[in-house]
Amino acid sequence: MPAWPSFNAGLNFLGACLLTLGYFMIRRRQVKLHRLCMSLAFAVSIVFLISYLLYHYQAGSVKFQGIGALRTIYLGILISHTALAALVPPLALRTMYLALKKRYAEHRRAARWTLPVWLYVCVTGVIVYLMLYFLPLFHA
Repeated sequence: MPAWPSFNAGLNFLGACLLTLGYFMIRRRQVKLHRLCMSLAFAVSIVFLISYLLYHYQAGSVKFQGIGALRTIYLGILISHTALAALVPPLALRTMYLALKKRYAEHRRAARWTLPVWLYVCVTGVIVYLMLYFLPLFHA
Protein backbone atom coordinates (compact mmCIF):
# COMPACT_ATOMS: atom_id res chain seq x y z
CA MET A 1 0.00 0.00 0.00
CA PRO A 2 1.41 3.40 -0.92
CA ALA A 3 2.48 5.57 2.02
CA TRP A 4 1.20 8.82 0.56
CA PRO A 5 -2.52 7.96 0.81
CA SER A 6 -1.93 6.80 4.39
CA PHE A 7 -0.25 10.12 5.16
CA ASN A 8 -3.20 12.00 3.67
CA ALA A 9 -5.70 9.92 5.66
CA GLY A 10 -3.66 10.64 8.78
CA LEU A 11 -3.90 14.36 8.06
CA ASN A 12 -7.68 14.04 7.68
CA PHE A 13 -7.88 12.14 10.96
CA LEU A 14 -5.72 14.74 12.71
CA GLY A 15 -7.89 17.50 11.26
CA ALA A 16 -11.04 15.81 12.59
CA CYS A 17 -9.45 15.45 16.03
CA LEU A 18 -8.38 19.10 16.12
CA LEU A 19 -11.80 20.32 15.00
CA THR A 20 -13.52 18.22 17.65
CA LEU A 21 -11.11 19.34 20.35
CA GLY A 22 -11.52 22.96 19.25
CA TYR A 23 -15.29 22.62 19.51
CA PHE A 24 -15.06 21.24 23.04
CA MET A 25 -12.60 23.95 24.03
CA ILE A 26 -14.96 26.76 23.00
CA ARG A 27 -17.86 25.01 24.76
CA ARG A 28 -15.69 25.15 27.91
CA ARG A 29 -14.85 28.80 27.19
CA GLN A 30 -11.18 27.97 26.62
CA VAL A 31 -10.83 30.57 23.87
CA LYS A 32 -7.04 30.40 23.50
CA LEU A 33 -7.08 26.61 23.19
CA HIS A 34 -10.02 26.82 20.78
CA ARG A 35 -8.11 29.31 18.63
CA LEU A 36 -5.01 27.09 18.70
CA CYS A 37 -6.94 23.95 17.74
CA MET A 38 -8.78 25.65 14.91
CA SER A 39 -5.63 27.30 13.58
CA LEU A 40 -3.86 23.94 13.63
CA ALA A 41 -6.85 22.29 11.92
CA PHE A 42 -6.66 24.93 9.20
CA ALA A 43 -2.90 24.40 8.79
CA VAL A 44 -3.35 20.61 8.65
CA SER A 45 -6.04 21.06 6.00
CA ILE A 46 -3.71 23.20 3.89
CA VAL A 47 -0.95 20.57 4.15
CA PHE A 48 -3.52 17.90 3.27
CA LEU A 49 -4.76 19.79 0.20
CA ILE A 50 -1.22 20.32 -1.11
CA SER A 51 -0.27 16.71 -0.45
CA TYR A 52 -3.49 15.37 -1.96
CA LEU A 53 -3.12 17.41 -5.14
CA LEU A 54 0.55 16.46 -5.55
CA TYR A 55 -0.21 12.78 -5.02
CA HIS A 56 -3.06 12.70 -7.52
CA TYR A 57 -1.05 14.75 -10.02
CA GLN A 58 1.62 12.03 -9.92
CA ALA A 59 -0.43 8.89 -9.33
CA GLY A 60 -3.80 9.60 -10.89
CA SER A 61 -6.86 8.06 -9.28
CA VAL A 62 -7.46 4.71 -7.61
CA LYS A 63 -10.42 2.64 -8.77
CA PHE A 64 -12.72 1.26 -6.08
CA GLN A 65 -12.76 -2.55 -6.25
CA GLY A 66 -16.08 -3.19 -4.49
CA ILE A 67 -19.27 -4.17 -6.27
CA GLY A 68 -23.00 -4.06 -5.62
CA ALA A 69 -24.35 -2.27 -2.55
CA LEU A 70 -20.83 -1.63 -1.27
CA ARG A 71 -19.99 0.29 -4.45
CA THR A 72 -23.19 2.33 -4.12
CA ILE A 73 -22.33 3.20 -0.52
CA TYR A 74 -18.76 4.12 -1.51
CA LEU A 75 -19.93 6.35 -4.37
CA GLY A 76 -22.49 8.06 -2.12
CA ILE A 77 -19.81 8.84 0.44
CA LEU A 78 -17.31 9.91 -2.23
CA ILE A 79 -19.75 12.20 -4.04
CA SER A 80 -20.93 13.92 -0.87
CA HIS A 81 -17.34 14.16 0.40
CA THR A 82 -16.11 15.74 -2.84
CA ALA A 83 -18.98 18.21 -3.14
CA LEU A 84 -18.66 19.37 0.46
CA ALA A 85 -14.84 19.44 0.29
CA ALA A 86 -15.15 22.21 -2.31
CA LEU A 87 -17.09 24.27 0.25
CA VAL A 88 -14.61 23.91 3.12
CA PRO A 89 -11.99 26.47 2.01
CA PRO A 90 -14.40 29.39 1.56
CA LEU A 91 -16.38 28.45 4.68
CA ALA A 92 -13.25 28.07 6.80
CA LEU A 93 -11.68 31.26 5.49
CA ARG A 94 -14.84 33.26 6.14
CA THR A 95 -15.27 31.82 9.64
CA MET A 96 -11.64 32.51 10.53
CA TYR A 97 -11.82 36.01 9.06
CA LEU A 98 -14.80 36.83 11.25
CA ALA A 99 -12.98 35.59 14.35
CA LEU A 100 -9.84 37.56 13.50
CA LYS A 101 -11.94 40.70 13.03
CA LYS A 102 -13.57 40.01 16.43
CA ARG A 103 -17.00 39.77 14.82
CA TYR A 104 -17.88 36.96 17.20
CA ALA A 105 -21.65 36.82 16.71
CA GLU A 106 -21.15 36.41 12.95
CA HIS A 107 -18.28 33.99 13.60
CA ARG A 108 -20.56 31.77 15.72
CA ARG A 109 -23.28 31.80 13.05
CA ALA A 110 -20.78 30.88 10.34
CA ALA A 111 -19.15 28.21 12.50
CA ARG A 112 -22.50 26.45 12.93
CA TRP A 113 -22.27 25.61 9.22
CA THR A 114 -18.51 25.40 8.82
CA LEU A 115 -17.75 22.94 11.61
CA PRO A 116 -20.14 20.13 10.59
CA VAL A 117 -19.23 20.42 6.91
CA TRP A 118 -15.48 20.50 7.62
CA LEU A 119 -15.72 17.65 10.14
CA TYR A 120 -17.80 15.56 7.72
CA VAL A 121 -15.19 16.08 5.00
CA CYS A 122 -12.34 15.03 7.30
CA VAL A 123 -14.15 11.92 8.57
CA THR A 124 -15.41 10.82 5.16
CA GLY A 125 -11.90 11.34 3.77
CA VAL A 126 -10.68 8.69 6.19
CA ILE A 127 -13.63 6.43 5.32
CA VAL A 128 -12.91 6.73 1.59
CA TYR A 129 -9.26 5.85 2.25
CA LEU A 130 -10.24 2.80 4.34
CA MET A 131 -12.72 1.62 1.71
CA LEU A 132 -10.20 2.05 -1.11
CA TYR A 133 -7.22 0.41 0.55
CA PHE A 134 -8.54 -1.97 3.18
CA LEU A 135 -11.80 -3.41 1.86
CA PRO A 136 -9.99 -5.14 -1.03
CA LEU A 137 -7.93 -7.05 1.56
CA PHE A 138 -11.10 -8.72 2.85
CA HIS A 139 -12.27 -9.75 -0.62
CA ALA A 140 -8.98 -11.21 -1.84
